[in-house]
This record gives sequence, structure tokens and C-alpha cells, in this order.
Amino acid sequence: MQAVKWGILGTAMIAVNRTMPAMKDAPSAQLAAVASRDGAKARQVAQALGVPRAYGSYEELIADPAIDAIYIPLPNHLHFEWCVRALEAGKHVLCEKPLCLSPDDIAALCRVRDRTGRHIEEAFAYRNHPQWTKIDELLRSNAIGAVRAVHGTMALQFHDPADIRNNPAQGGGALYDMGSYLTSACSMLLGRPAQRVVAALDIDPVFKVDRLSTALLDYGDAHASFTAGIQSGPSAWGTHQQLSVLGSNGWLRCDFPLAHARPTACHIHLGDATSVGSFETATFSFEPVNQYTQQIERFSRLVRGEPVKSWPIEDALTTMRTITALFESARSGQWQTLDTTP
Repeated sequence: MQAVKWGILGTAMIAVNRTMPAMKDAPSAQLAAVASRDGAKARQVAQALGVPRAYGSYEELIADPAIDAIYIPLPNHLHFEWCVRALEAGKHVLCEKPLCLSPDDIAALCRVRDRTGRHIEEAFAYRNHPQWTKIDELLRSNAIGAVRAVHGTMALQFHDPADIRNNPAQGGGALYDMGSYLTSACSMLLGRPAQRVVAALDIDPVFKVDRLSTALLDYGDAHASFTAGIQSGPSAWGTHQQLSVLGSNGWLRCDFPLAHARPTACHIHLGDATSVGSFETATFSFEPVNQYTQQIERFSRLVRGEPVKSWPIEDALTTMRTITALFESARSGQWQTLDTTP
């Protein structure tokens, strides 16, 4: 079967260092074109990565009839516009997180998706990692009973004024960045939106973005809590990450559950009804895998009509409704009820 031809909108670091090399390793994908508003930069990236075509505008790439799917790693505030344009041009879309900066924009994207018949996903590469298949299997087999609580942390140091994480006008801050991972993971583990949320944010006095954000999510008979920091934890190549799940009859925890900047071995530690303290009764180990390659391969196979897993952007709508409510909670100092309108 013919490989899916991909075009890249922009030359962001995540595209050049992770996603584009991953496309070259995915059997069902072909990296066909890259675009930048700076034509020289597009040509430079294309030459370095062996991309056949380089465009000096996003419009040119979207108009290319040979392109089947478009990957969008643009700054957060540009996601909505270019997702709509790509879908309207008949392209399938994989867009970096957060998909949009408001629930209304994601709801509008759902309508564009339905009207155009094209597929669109939010690019959470972590969901493609085999450890999440195992987590799902463990929860479905009742290995720890019903999920009662989730606890998560994700943190790294970002002090560069030019980094979009430090630009409030471009959707910067800890909640939009790492908080989107943690919110997404909570929804995956609990299988439904929270009923209400409350948050505490520490705002950087210079950049005016939330640099430390802590959330409590109330699901009624279950809770989730997380902390996201963009001026905390290590200064290394990978974020500090913790994720644990408390079940009605056991628990599990992961040592590298979310974004893998580099393929890295990781583990799930499980405690069942016989465990004591935090000593596991079973450990599941995973060899290093490139979750970006797995994401591109799965999405490409989906575009070709093969029966593979997918995540509808209604999941992204839940994530953004949660984040929006957390921002409002921090402003008001009160619990916020989530909008669950279909």
C-alpha cells in the first residue's frame, strides 16, 4: 500500500528534532514537504533532512495536491487557523498540543472535521507508547480494582524569554504546556471528564505566565491531582515526571509515563491486594521506543483505512474545558463546574 505523504507547517524544534526524523523511520509515511514563512529556512531544513520539497509559505504547502496529511507544530495561538485551513484543503491533520486555546475553537474544529470528512488528532505521542496499552490492559482486567485517585507531576526549566512557554499571547505557561499532558492522562485513566475543578497558580512576575500550577479534579467517586512546572525540576533534556494510580484494591506507578524527548527504557510498578507500603508485587519493563515514530506510523495507517486506534478531538475538548476551568478557578479562588455539553 502506498505511503501517506506528509507536509510540515513550520520548522519548530519539535518538528525538526523529533517528528520529522520519526517520519523517515515510519514505514507507512513519506516526508514529502516542509514550509516556513522564511523560504531560506525551509530549504535549509529540507536539505538537512532530505525532504523533497520546500515552500516559502504555509499556503503553498497546503495547496500541494500530492500531500495527504499535515503536521502542525506552530505556536499554540496559530493552531486553530491552520487546522481549519488544512482540513478545508482536504488534508488530514496531526496538530501539536494544545490543539486550541479555547473550547469554542475545538468545538468549531469538530464541525469542520465532520463537514470535510478529514481526520484530525491532537499530537500526544505518549498515548502511542506500549506502556499505555499495558496500563489500559491492567485497568480493564481489574488488576488494581476501580480507579479512585490519580496523582501526577511534570516539570522542567524554561527561562528563555524567546520560548513561547514564556509568552502569554502565544498560549504560554505551565497549564497549557505540561498541564495538557497531565489533564489528558487523567481523562484517559478515569474515562470521563471531571465534574468540578480547583487550582492554584504561581504567576511569573516578568513573563506573566503560570510557572507553577497545581490542580485538583473531582470526579465524584474519584479524584485526580497534578502539578505542572516550567521553572522547577531538572534543567536536563527530559522533564521530571511522576504518575500514580490508586485503585480500590491496589495501585500502579510509572517512572517515565508521558513525553519521551529521547527513547528511554521505562517501567510500570504494580501493587495488588498483597502489597505493603510502596513495594511493588509486579514490574512491567519496556525497552526504549520512539513514540513519535509510533504516532506517525499509527496515524498514517489510520489515514490508509487500516483498523488502528485513534483519539477523537472530543478528548481535546475535554482537556481544554478542564484547563479553562482551572484558569477561572485560580482567578476566582473557587471551585469551577465543568461544561459537559456534547
